[in-house]
Amino acid sequence: MATKAHRVVTFSAFATRRALFSSLALCLTSGCTLRRRIAESKVKQLGMVDAAQHREMAMSPTAPYVIEPPDMLSIRVKPDDFGVFPLESVVAQDGLVDLGFIGRVYLAGLPVDHAEAVIAQRLSEYAKANNIKINESLKVSIKVDESKSKFYYVMGKGAQQARFPVTGRDTVMDAVLTAQIKSNALLEKIYVVRPHPSGLPDQVMAVDWLAIRDRGDTTTNYQLFPGDRLVIPGGPEPGLVETLFGSR
Repeated sequence: MATKAHRVVTFSAFATRRALFSSLALCLTSGCTLRRRIAESKVKQLGMVDAAQHREMAMSPTAPYVIEPPDMLSIRVKPDDFGVFPLESVVAQDGLVDLGFIGRVYLAGLPVDHAEAVIAQRLSEYAKANNIKINESLKVSIKVDESKSKFYYVMGKGAQQARFPVTGRDTVMDAVLTAQIKSNALLEKIYVVRPHPSGLPDQVMAVDWLAIRDRGDTTTNYQLFPGDRLVIPGGPEPGLVETLFGSR
């Protein structure tokens, strides 16, 4: 049977080992954290703040919608002399839309109003060729029932890279809240890259995430348009010691 003195010595030895282990873990964690923070400090903030951009509380309607595969369209015609509309159709990968009795029409790359004019012209030609009398001027209206061709992208080491449908009122904050952010994300260094034709200057816009989050400053909470890339840089992944004991 263990004596009281023996139990005290045993407990004291256990407490000493535990303290040593905790001290070692603290040193390792602090060292790992310091190295990670040094590495994070070397990640540059790209772009410049552009206060002239459309942003939260200063939204802009997107540019005229351009039809592309595989958008789903609803097409209506007045007058209803042809008797087959409204018509729902998907823009095929070859850019053609099946309009039934008047055949397939190429609409990819056309703004909606141009596509309406193309269909109206085709209907007029069909009516003339088949001796169909139209009592009033043709009016074609196209509604994009489901946009499947317009996206913005979240990229970078600090997030699960993905694309998201453009709703027309998306902002940087919406994208950050929607994306799957990783534990190593450097949100204070995010930026937006806007696509442009070859030969034109790059358009890279810095984001002040802390101002957006902590002060409600909308200056860099830019509106996102089709094709925009929100880049979320990332630092080194937390090591095993940091994961187990937390960063200090």
